[in-house]
Order: sequence, then C-alpha cells, then structure tokens
Amino acid sequence: MNRFLLLLTLLLPVLGLASCSSQVKAKHPVSYRFQHGKTAMLKDGIAYAPKRAPAAVKRAIAAGNRLQGKPYKWGGGHAKFNDYGYDCSGSVSYVLREAGLMKGCGTSKSFFNYGKKGEGDWITIYVRNGHVFMTVAGLRLDTGGPGGESGPKWKPQTRQGRGHVMRHPKGL
Repeated sequence: MNRFLLLLTLLLPVLGLASCSSQVKAKHPVSYRFQHGKTAMLKDGIAYAPKRAPAAVKRAIAAGNRLQGKPYKWGGGHAKFNDYGYDCSGSVSYVLREAGLMKGCGTSKSFFNYGKKGEGDWITIYVRNGHVFMTVAGLRLDTGGPGGESGPKWKPQTRQGRGHVMRHPKGL
C-alpha cells in the first residue's frame, strides 16, 4: 500500500504536466485585422457581425453588445447570469451561454478545458491563470484595458497573447 501511494505521489505531477503540454499556447499578440466577410465591425462600442457568420457567432456578438457599459465586478455574472457587473470569466461565460455554446458559468481556470484545443475559425478563448478573454469574429472582448479602463468591452487594440492557452467551441 505504501509503495502504491509513493508511486501515485510521483506520477500525479508528471501526468498533470503532460496534460498542460498538450495545450496550444498563443505565441503572438492578439490583434484586430479586418477581413471582409470574416471579421466583426466596431462602431461606437457596438459590434456588428459579418452577414455570413454562423448563427452562434451572431448570438455571441449580440450578447457581448449587451455587456457594453457594464462595470467590472469581481465574481460578477457567476451568482446571477444577468448581473449589474461582470468579471472576466463571467463575461466570457455570459457570451458563450447566450450563444448556446455553454451551460452555466465557468471560472477562468475552468476554460483550460473548454471546447477544443487551439484557435477557432470564429471564436477563440484565451486563458491563463487568473484571466480569460475571447475573440468573436476577430474582435476581442476583454475586461481589462489601458488607463484603468475596466469592465467587459469590445477592444480593437492589440493585447499580448503570449502565456495564454487557446481554446474554441467545437465547429467554430
């Protein structure tokens, strides 16, 4: 029994590292680059989906638009789906849930296991310890920003992607 526990104690960290190494990490900054028919347009803080975007992407953009103007609130969007403020994981969860791509609400850490590995064609989740943000049709939805700006907002500015793991909803 003692040998089994010792072996288990030695193997668990190795197995944990193996699962981390199978993730796809972002190597480049996350930048908005307009591509006709593929990327969302941003006007006065409101995103507009490409006409030929899948229905789930259009729903995700509509959900992200409903978050505009909401303040950052630690734990926001977790206890109440329709909250007065949202944190990073509450924002991403809200958008995915409203798009029909997730049930419930996840923590930033839970997104390490969301969907499929790697960058998506339409939606990509960027996750690291303590933070998560997403791109929908090439436009970033994030709760942090320069100059003390906070709360969920569509952001065309470049953000460092290094250190984040990329995940995406199946098929998107």
